[in-house]
Amino acid sequence: MTARIIDGKKISADLRGKVTDAVHRLRRDRGIVPGLAVVLVGKNPASEVYVRNKSKAVTESGMHPFDRHLPENVSEAELLTLIAELNADDQVNGILVQLPLPQQINSQKVIAAIDPAKDVDGFHPINAGRLASGLPGLVPCTPLGCVMLAKTVHASLAGLEAVVVGRSNIVGKPVAQLLLAENATVTIAHSKTRDLPAVCGRADLLVAAMGQPEMVRGYWLKPGATVIDVGINRISADGSKSRIVGDVAYAEAKEVAGAITPVPGGVGPMTIACLLLNTLHAACMQKSLPAPAIQSSA
Repeated sequence: MTARIIDGKKISADLRGKVTDAVHRLRRDRGIVPGLAVVLVGKNPASEVYVRNKSKAVTESGMHPFDRHLPENVSEAELLTLIAELNADDQVNGILVQLPLPQQINSQKVIAAIDPAKDVDGFHPINAGRLASGLPGLVPCTPLGCVMLAKTVHASLAGLEAVVVGRSNIVGKPVAQLLLAENATVTIAHSKTRDLPAVCGRADLLVAAMGQPEMVRGYWLKPGATVIDVGINRISADGSKSRIVGDVAYAEAKEVAGAITPVPGGVGPMTIACLLLNTLHAACMQKSLPAPAIQSSA
């Protein structure tokens, strides 16, 4: 068996095109242009690249970027003041503070300061609580992208046995909640799980999000399983040039799985596409307008 490759680049491009069309209609019919503020603190090279890609995607979609770049030594009070200003700015519909933040700043305090209606990362405690309670709200982008990718393979996730490896607030917990909402039967596995390979071997749908390069081996998988690999890990061996790998041993897994996301080119592109989708939804909610029904497609 050779797995179907789930092309995150193609699927995300389709989703971004649909968001762009909806943004143009919103501008034409209502005179509303969604705005996204991405706040970057310091000069982390990986974060700078990521923010630059986000800003490019925002502009290409027809939205307004309101980027803010603060120095590494900015105080927590100064950052909180900026967030309060963005909360009060009617042109800004979404606020994203790029993590990680410098040591002098309490990340949880910053996340909690963002207006939940503008929290397009979906990390605010109110949005996390709404997700856990099955109520509508803004959902974390990467987990949302994972579920969209899985639904390009399965017309319905109802009844599937899903295993999520990883329990972070950013991916593991919210993706489990989203899968429960799709009526999957969900197990969350982690570093203390006994006989992790056997737990993974039960999964019709496996989401790997533990941040350990190539930890999930091919023999762990149920034949024909759908594998969504969230990991992005840079490794090098014997002084060779570094390369990006996921949390799944891809070469092994694709010989066992029924469908699998590559790394790179799988979940990553969906994260930015879902950020645009969240910003569009936030703009509509703030104007008491119905959010456009947008789904990704294979």
